[in-house]
Amino acid sequence: MIPIKTVEEVAENLMERAAIDIPEDYLGGLEEMAEREEGELASFVIRAMIENYRAASDDRRAMCGDTGVPRWYVKMGNEAAVEDGPVGLEGALRRATAQATAAVPLRPNRVHPLWRTDHGNNVGINAPEIEYAYEPDGAWIDLTAVHKGGLFGTDYRMLFPGDGIDGIRRFLIDSLVAFGRRGLACQPAIIGIGLGGSKDICMVLGKQAACLRIVGDRNPDPRIAELELELTELGNSIGMGAMGFAGNSMVIDCHIEAGYCHTGAMPMSVHAFCLASRRATARIQPDGSVCLRTDPQWFTPYKRRETVEWQPTAEN
Repeated sequence: MIPIKTVEEVAENLMERAAIDIPEDYLGGLEEMAEREEGELASFVIRAMIENYRAASDDRRAMCGDTGVPRWYVKMGNEAAVEDGPVGLEGALRRATAQATAAVPLRPNRVHPLWRTDHGNNVGINAPEIEYAYEPDGAWIDLTAVHKGGLFGTDYRMLFPGDGIDGIRRFLIDSLVAFGRRGLACQPAIIGIGLGGSKDICMVLGKQAACLRIVGDRNPDPRIAELELELTELGNSIGMGAMGFAGNSMVIDCHIEAGYCHTGAMPMSVHAFCLASRRATARIQPDGSVCLRTDPQWFTPYKRRETVEWQPTAEN
């Protein structure tokens, strides 16, 4: 039985780590991009951000003044049991979010859409979002805290089978140009693409692809993996760099996640994680021990399963 006090303490710590400490995979990708950026202003922005990240870590302050909207991804082993059950777990995550907002501090960005009610703690109706996934074995739970920009950097289009790969390329370019020209995202960014599903699932897959996969990770489908690399190169060839300045540093990496969709459709979503790529994960065991990491390991073979009854094999 995983103690609820441990869940709350770990969750608050993850909120802090996600806001302050840049993940090493993203920092490495950003440093590589700084070396090959040809635009003078874009190069200056990237190097300044790297300095800011290091200063934030040293000073234990949030790496960006706009800490976005906190959200949670929870993965549970099939035998996991949490003290006070799922309701207790969600209560702990909401309390940790409120406490971290004051302690880190995080900017209180959550308000009621109509009345603009603001409790000053990033908690309210349906906030923070909590998404779940499960694995066949284990009694552990994984908590992943993400601070995702909550204004722009997201787009959706209903494509059709006849649009094919060219339609995917075209929509990506349209989205990235709009993000850069109109200031709708802070780049260079990890770009997540959702393909398929219903409209809501398409959006979820794209956001998870942006927020929950590390730089350099490739989809296990070799054709999708090849497309990820192609779209990364394509995104960096449109003449835009960091923060929309002229350059070639729009995309740190591109991740694609797919879901089966209606036979007459091919929906697509595009999500930019942003220049402050903020995530942190911890695995909590039943004995209360905790292992911290920055790779959420969200998209496992089981998470991507295709069949009615799925068993892992060497080929999968």
